Amino acid sequence: MSQLSLSLSSSDAASLLVRDVAGSYRPAEPAEVLQAALRVLAGQLRGSAMLSSPQVVRDFLRIKLGGLEHEVFAVIHLDAQHRVIEYVEMFRGTVCQTSVYPREIVKEALARNAAAMILVHNHPSGSAEPSRADEALTQRLKEALAMVDVRVVDHLIVAGPTVLSFAERGLL
Repeated sequence: MSQLSLSLSSSDAASLLVRDVAGSYRPAEPAEVLQAALRVLAGQLRGSAMLSSPQVVRDFLRIKLGGLEHEVFAVIHLDAQHRVIEYVEMFRGTVCQTSVYPREIVKEALARNAAAMILVHNHPSGSAEPSRADEALTQRLKEALAMVDVRVVDHLIVAGPTVLSFAERGLL
């Protein structure tokens, strides 16, 4: 297992180094830097008392889903105070669609004793605009989850660096 460290070179330019189990250092690969950033953001997401910072959620999702070439539908399970219980990638699709099964979403929410959730998916096309299918799915999931007293707080669409919020758009 390697460990990411920050080191200053003689020219005072910051460079990221990875230390392996033997204690040797080497320059970090871009994928290792992204993984380290994801761990930090995931820790902030889980460690926050409440989702008082939508920016932390957006940053996490941009890194997690923004660069994928296929669609992923995920959920962020929340407790009654909107603290993060867990981020779960539920379904994987193709470049332009993914199948989402409300029954499975409800089962996962009940298994984690979630009181609320944020729905998330990406658009590899680069356009964050929700389709009619996205809007219809959101309503179906909202209704299915309401049957078991789980509130849908938002549905976010990640398209590269852009994150669109259904709640901010008045689509919830």
